[in-house]
Amino acid sequence: MPLMEIERPTAARAAMADVREELARRARSGSAGACPVELAGALVGLCAAQSCGKCVPCRVGLAQMAALIGRILDGGADAADLRTLERTARAAYESADCAIGYEAGAAVLRALDGHAADFASHVGCGRCAAGPREAGPCRSGCPAHVDIPGYVALVHADRPADAVRLIRKDNPFPLACALICEHPCEVDAPVGIRGLKRYAVERAPEAFDPASPAAAPFRHPATGRRVAVVGGGPAGLTAAYYLALMGHAPVVFEQRDRLGGMMRYGIPAYRFPREELDRELDWLLAQGIEARTGVSVPGDVTLTALREEFDAVYLAVGAHAEKRLGVPGEDAEGVLSAVQMLRAIGDGLQPDFSGERVAVVGGGNVAMDVARSAVRLGAASVTVVYRRRAEDMTAQREEVEGAIAEGCDILALHAP
Repeated sequence: MPLMEIERPTAARAAMADVREELARRARSGSAGACPVELAGALVGLCAAQSCGKCVPCRVGLAQMAALIGRILDGGADAADLRTLERTARAAYESADCAIGYEAGAAVLRALDGHAADFASHVGCGRCAAGPREAGPCRSGCPAHVDIPGYVALVHADRPADAVRLIRKDNPFPLACALICEHPCEVDAPVGIRGLKRYAVERAPEAFDPASPAAAPFRHPATGRRVAVVGGGPAGLTAAYYLALMGHAPVVFEQRDRLGGMMRYGIPAYRFPREELDRELDWLLAQGIEARTGVSVPGDVTLTALREEFDAVYLAVGAHAEKRLGVPGEDAEGVLSAVQMLRAIGDGLQPDFSGERVAVVGGGNVAMDVARSAVRLGAASVTVVYRRRAEDMTAQREEVEGAIAEGCDILALHAP
């Protein structure tokens, strides 16, 4: 006769019971408009954590379902992944040895059937289409997910300074984006969203005045923690800005003499005037950011030293590497990469192209920047050489049209 075992309550069991009760409360009180894909993934993950792993549908199937749902949420899935998820869920439902496996499979099947549009939206558009989390095409199209309907409404209400404050909740560079953003938010029959942003920043000069109390964002009390940020471009300054708002003390280390990264060394001044860039950066630094320029990591200071001096280190070294064509002659005299040319312009070292015939290989926005800069540097002629048709160029239409209007020629269907 087997012995009867009486379980004694332990601290670990009590803690786990609290966790289960909290999960149950959270499930009961959740919003009806929560993302069904996320909920399905959370349930599968919970079931996988409870699985004993003795049968294949649980041990393998639940892990596979969790990975597939994660891929769907990350925007890297396609229709084939949805079909694989359905087959895996059905296999778990029909062949698992216990309720953990078949209930997880049944839940995923119900979600796929009842929320097919939500799964399709994640796969096709990379965004959720559920209830109050639904984002308009403008906001989901914005890489920073700025509250575009909100700041458009504030502009309509003649509150430009508040519009700038709202933009800065998700993007600390409203002025930069007002001038140079590619505005992927303007879809369907578009509203001039970037134009409205520019309207806001031009009519709210106080929003860029470091001494203006009205422009100062809310900051949490100082935590006493210091964070080293390696890189003074958009990524590093964004991290530093939000760290400062959290109450930390960020210190930005920048290799070059000026901050701004590719905003300064990759975008010509005719598109983004340097006084406007400096105005944006001055306001950011005034929010509690210390900047140390002309400091190379690990040349002047090592990562080990930074880890010893600071509570955390954030690396934002940028993407300054140039793309190579891989053809003979690309290292010949007179051949420059776009990165080299635009960096020199950013440093104030203007090349003299007076009387020169310039060929620009490529059809993206950077190629247009180089071509239009060459015109301004006195080139006798500028020809953009592109391997496909002119209408296939990846540059924005307005940039291509601007280059043509300034005298650049387009030589399509030619490749070195």
